[in-house]
Amino acid sequence: MSADPAASLDTSFLDAVRALDVAAGGDGRAPLDGPIAEGRALTRGTAIELFESQIGSRHLDLAARWLRGQGKGFYTIGSSGHEGNAAVAHALAPTDPALLHYRSGGFYIERARQVPGHDALRDVMLGVCAATSEPMAGGRHKVFGHPALAVIPQTSTIASHLPRAVGVAFSIERARKLGVPSPWPRDAITVCSFGDASANHSTATGAINTACQVSYQRLPMPLLFVCEDNGIGISVSTPDGWIRAAYGQRPGLRYFFADGCDLLDAYETAMEAAAYVRANRKPAFLHLRTVRLMGHAGTDAENTYRSPADIARDVALDPCVSTARLLIASGTLTKAEVLERYEAKRKAVHVRAMGASEAPQLTTAEAIMAPLSPRSPDAVASEAIRIADVEARHRLHEGKLPEDEGPLTLALSINRALADGLAKHPEMLVFGEDVGRKGGVYGITKALHRRARAGRVFDTLLDEQSILGLALGAGISGLLPVPEIQYLAYLHNAEDQLRGEAATLSFFSNGQYRNPLVVRVAGYGYQKGFGGHFHNDDAIGVLRDIPGLVIASPALPDDAASMMRTCLAAAKIDGSVCVYLEPIALYHTRDLHQAGDGKWLRPYPHFESPAAHAPIGKGRTHGSGTDLTLVTSGNGVFMSLRVQERLRLEGIEARVFDLRWLAPLPVEDLLREARASGRVLVVDETRKSGGISEGVIAALVDGGFEGRIKRVTSEDSFIPLGDSWTKVLLSEETIEAAARALLR
Repeated sequence: MSADPAASLDTSFLDAVRALDVAAGGDGRAPLDGPIAEGRALTRGTAIELFESQIGSRHLDLAARWLRGQGKGFYTIGSSGHEGNAAVAHALAPTDPALLHYRSGGFYIERARQVPGHDALRDVMLGVCAATSEPMAGGRHKVFGHPALAVIPQTSTIASHLPRAVGVAFSIERARKLGVPSPWPRDAITVCSFGDASANHSTATGAINTACQVSYQRLPMPLLFVCEDNGIGISVSTPDGWIRAAYGQRPGLRYFFADGCDLLDAYETAMEAAAYVRANRKPAFLHLRTVRLMGHAGTDAENTYRSPADIARDVALDPCVSTARLLIASGTLTKAEVLERYEAKRKAVHVRAMGASEAPQLTTAEAIMAPLSPRSPDAVASEAIRIADVEARHRLHEGKLPEDEGPLTLALSINRALADGLAKHPEMLVFGEDVGRKGGVYGITKALHRRARAGRVFDTLLDEQSILGLALGAGISGLLPVPEIQYLAYLHNAEDQLRGEAATLSFFSNGQYRNPLVVRVAGYGYQKGFGGHFHNDDAIGVLRDIPGLVIASPALPDDAASMMRTCLAAAKIDGSVCVYLEPIALYHTRDLHQAGDGKWLRPYPHFESPAAHAPIGKGRTHGSGTDLTLVTSGNGVFMSLRVQERLRLEGIEARVFDLRWLAPLPVEDLLREARASGRVLVVDETRKSGGISEGVIAALVDGGFEGRIKRVTSEDSFIPLGDSWTKVLLSEETIEAAARALLR
């Protein structure tokens, strides 16, 4: 190919079509409703429509390269060579939810053609130019997505969307079973496309394994995986035959193969695969063999790692040329008509490219960030204190309401709040490892499985990526998911499901898609030597670094209930992505100062009481001392209250400020409580680097606090097994000594 791959590919198509032998063709007047070949299902009219989608995708790629050269386009990963995926779109209903690979341009254009009133060429060009008028991301990224087309936007994903696709497919059936509204029709199937290189990613293998396991248990899983196999991932070749070998004989997964460069084969195989999934409600794997033309992206010089012969071989398999040949040889179109349509599409795309290149882009930080974390505090408060149906509450609590039980532990308060949530929200699901019959490792979900039934409280397989993916799919399918990650340390291998998928969806859809989600995570340390690092983890910095994420960190039992209500309400009203961090060491704590005092127990807050709701970004103060302010959270609240009492006995009056929300931080409350004493000791049980205290101190400085500040933290260490945990975790003695030093 020439130094300009786009110009070379364009010329190659024109030359190839002009060189086609038309002796076997016709005059282009064959009936459009007739089959394009004897005994085949593809009609001439449908073949023309699919060709239009294919060449539309091709010209979008060419225009994106041209715009980049003009300095007006910002995205050049194209779909050239993958245009056969237009046949997959035609095989599906336009209401089937789709999560698309970044080379599924033909699919997107064909899906838009199925729904009147949509201009896919304009949509994509606006995305390439980062225009605010682009209807999905609003200029934040170039995506294939549109709510009216049931296309859920993905960015340059490397398989991270597959777990969500499994969740969407699962939720189609679960929403129907629960009788709650869903955006997807009852007979819908989910389609998810990805590349052959992505098929090797652990996220893909985990998601496909989950779909297979669900199907193996004879549970509905209407999901069509589409592997667009072009044989190469950027510069690394996929071994010949690997995709078939890896996925051709999986239990519970029906395998289909089609040549994506042959429209007739792609169409008929896609129709068969889609019909299988729809009729059987089981997953299938459509292996669509494609080629990659023009390299990975505009900056990719593929001639540095591929031979001219390999590049030429792929160009000779160009699916657009192949479809042109089919149309001409069958007498559906003449050669002149094919070329005329190709040039007409070029003009149509060029007009849209010129318009998009002049369209306004995002110009302020406020506009860019607007979809990240919408807040409707009044509506959230109203929802949080709304009482569930009395009969439903009595059934979920088996006749004894929690406000009548007397003081509760943290564990019992969370359990009762989850039961109330299930009573209030018929679309709510609670799931994770061991949360069903066992009731959780620490008993937090005890009896919920029996009371709410298995359709709403259930066990999952042991894979955190799949647990979160299930939640992400459920959230956009009309459900309210509350997944559990058994320990904070177990979250780290699945963090991208929160960062790359959950937190970005609202951002890249301009708020049109949302991820209502409350992830329960058992975390922090102080289990007195038990379990070592994987059961004592305080690495929360990675969570605080995710834009828009809400992080709740309840310590006291009454806060646990009110904060759970708030998280559920925020998820329901604003589509918030919430992480609810639970301090394991405080789950069953009863006493505060001495054995038998019961001062850590708290009554379950009435829905009518002021404590019924804990607004996001609002902390809680204990005491009114003006000598010192202890700022803390989690286990630090327990330790700080004990230190507060010891100081009080010596005439030193301190107040303890519980942050409660680690993101967004309660900055206004923090500054007020800091100024009340003029001296702040930040008590941070997490790490010195990347912990909470850095953000707290920065907020104090940014807010103009002029008093004295000191912090105490745990060490920058993993937490060891046995008694040596005391050497790296923050202690009451350290807190007290630092408080006295600050007062001096």
